[in-house]
Amino acid sequence: MTTRKAQPMSETKSRRRRAVMRRKNQVTLPREVAEALHIREGDEVEFAITESGQVTLRGMIAVPTDQAWFWDPEWQRGEREASEQITEGRTEEFEDAESMFDALEEER
Repeated sequence: MTTRKAQPMSETKSRRRRAVMRRKNQVTLPREVAEALHIREGDEVEFAITESGQVTLRGMIAVPTDQAWFWDPEWQRGEREASEQITEGRTEEFEDAESMFDALEEER
């Protein structure tokens, strides 16, 4: 089975899709909607309801608690910084772990 990534929609171009409410408040999302949300069977979704009654829907992914640290905003900032450094070729190579840790200590 191949998956394809939904094409991003511009701010000015939107598409509308409809679905039918079934028993027990069940709705089957059109394939294009599920692809735009990047969700598949077993994933969660979140509904946000404004005071005016407008509802937005977004896909959610459950993260195991022992991996939640990775998604901390500060950690993610560091990941982006490291990716930029790697892309720019700003890396160092070490002969062994001890010399790597020595270099890290010197940075402090």
